[in-house]
Amino acid sequence: MAHYPDFHRRSIDDRDGFWREQAALIDWETPFSQVCAYSRPPFAHWFVGGRTNLCHNAVDRHAAQRPDAPALIWVSTEVDQEVVYSFRQLQREVERMAAILQDLGVKQGDRVLVYMPMTAEAAFTMLACARIGAVHSVVFGGFASHSLATRIDDAEPTVIVSSDAGSRGGKVVPYKPLLDEAITLAKHKPAAVLMVDRGLAPFSRVAGRDADYAELRARHIDAQVPCVWLESSEPSYTLYTSGTTGKPKGVQRDTGGYCVALAASMKHIYMGQPGETYFSTSDIGWVVGHSYIIYGPLIAGMATIMYEGLPTRPDAGVWWSLVEKYKVSVMFSAPTAARVLKKQDPAFLTRYNLSSLKALFLAGEPLDEPTATWISQAIGKPIIDNYWQTETGWPILAICNGVEPAPTKFGSPGKAVYGFDVRLIDETTAEEITEPGKKGVIAVEGPLPPGCLQTIWRDDERYVKTYWQSIHKRTMYSTFDWGVKDADGYFYILGRTDDVINVAGHRLGTREIEESISSHPNVAEVAVVGVADNLKGQVAMAFAVLKDPASAASPADALALEGEIMKLVDSQLGAVARPARVRFVSGLPKTRSGKLLRRAIQAVCELRDPGDLTTIEDPSALQQIRELVTPA
Repeated sequence: MAHYPDFHRRSIDDRDGFWREQAALIDWETPFSQVCAYSRPPFAHWFVGGRTNLCHNAVDRHAAQRPDAPALIWVSTEVDQEVVYSFRQLQREVERMAAILQDLGVKQGDRVLVYMPMTAEAAFTMLACARIGAVHSVVFGGFASHSLATRIDDAEPTVIVSSDAGSRGGKVVPYKPLLDEAITLAKHKPAAVLMVDRGLAPFSRVAGRDADYAELRARHIDAQVPCVWLESSEPSYTLYTSGTTGKPKGVQRDTGGYCVALAASMKHIYMGQPGETYFSTSDIGWVVGHSYIIYGPLIAGMATIMYEGLPTRPDAGVWWSLVEKYKVSVMFSAPTAARVLKKQDPAFLTRYNLSSLKALFLAGEPLDEPTATWISQAIGKPIIDNYWQTETGWPILAICNGVEPAPTKFGSPGKAVYGFDVRLIDETTAEEITEPGKKGVIAVEGPLPPGCLQTIWRDDERYVKTYWQSIHKRTMYSTFDWGVKDADGYFYILGRTDDVINVAGHRLGTREIEESISSHPNVAEVAVVGVADNLKGQVAMAFAVLKDPASAASPADALALEGEIMKLVDSQLGAVARPARVRFVSGLPKTRSGKLLRRAIQAVCELRDPGDLTTIEDPSALQQIRELVTPA
């Protein structure tokens, strides 16, 4: 077994040799001629000239060797259904979906936007796109029409695949009206919409545009669609992530580098073996769902559980019952889920046989030590934190037990992962911080390893400016997170340097929420900050200056107006972006030059010292916020 510091050092010093070895974990139709082309920093091209296919590596190669082994296990406690697809059955369903997409006019390089709940058909769609060389763009089903429309205009999909409805906590959430409204709002109109009818909500079809999945599946029931071999750098998908401006960023992922990165991570980080079962409780609308529900486990030859439902329905033992039933060896969830389970009857955590489970991985937001300690003791299994981003596609910081077992430190996501040359940078001097315990910006020296974003979809300039030019005088990839490192090389995450907040693992741009609130006719100005929350990690808190302050003079009027604004955010961005509170103030704290002091507002909301306020123009504005948020 390798000594991890040597393993990591080699991944930096002998980059080509290291990644050439990892590339042997996947199938290549044509061998690559160069491991990494980095002649135009910060743009890296991995496995140049090599041709491969994500769907072949995730499905076909296993279907050929172990056709009857379980591949996709779809479980819905919302509609009380459970279906297990073997690798052979999964390949047939993916080929049918691929034939349907081709029938609707999708060609190699075309985009397919996926706006679906957690159903098996969503997985078939993603894999079918990979199979035929189309670029999928999955939009989280919780997003409302306005957010969906911006993504339609950016991706310009040939086809949108959607469903009549999703379900959450037994409550049906119709998708089709939101989709129809989004297409009305969008400048780009898709050639076709493929509808998967679950029978949950009635919907109307648009003649000449809306196609029926069941009907087309029957037509293509015997379809055989070969994999299209793609050059390694050709895009596999885009996934939108919130930015500090209202316009979302389309993270563009390649094909070969991503496939290799996931195959290596399943082995070195998650310790997954062919024939075992992987259970990620995420959603396909997020990067964890892409990497570790759909692609990663299947590439590793594992069965993957795709779960639709809550962790508490029908009871708080549902996840552990699945671990027992399907002999789950690796589970991946979020700290928020653990905090939700902590409020339930602890008997559910010991009712089921968890002997198959090697570890529970948690990511998506900082994992606090009390939560980690509690869940570890409750299930008697290792709890392994890991830290990464939509942009990277796989972990930046983790414990690579598949290379060399190492202790975890609760509160830390671990050490720098192989391939990532992680540095702590002083924000003022741009010098590297080597002193343990000193705060800096977590940054990565280029090139980024395989699997990370190639660029922002159709916007190379924004990619360079956003990620590679924010650290003064240095061309380094900024994570926009503060961190410290201890003497053993373990990192600790301290929070964002920008205006993106993390609500229960969902990344939200405060600027997007501010723009939505500002569209209310009575709002003159607004500030939104992320405030620490025991359950969700962070929640959005809004402070608005009204054009007509008298309209919120009484508590009843203020409550009614707050409800109006929340409904507006719901309709434009979705419930996921709704602030916890909207409070009305007479002014917002700013510097004399007019810069909004968001960090001071956040500190006051968290009952912390806001620091030096000598630059503030009107101290009474911050005092008013303090009075509103301080418990009586």
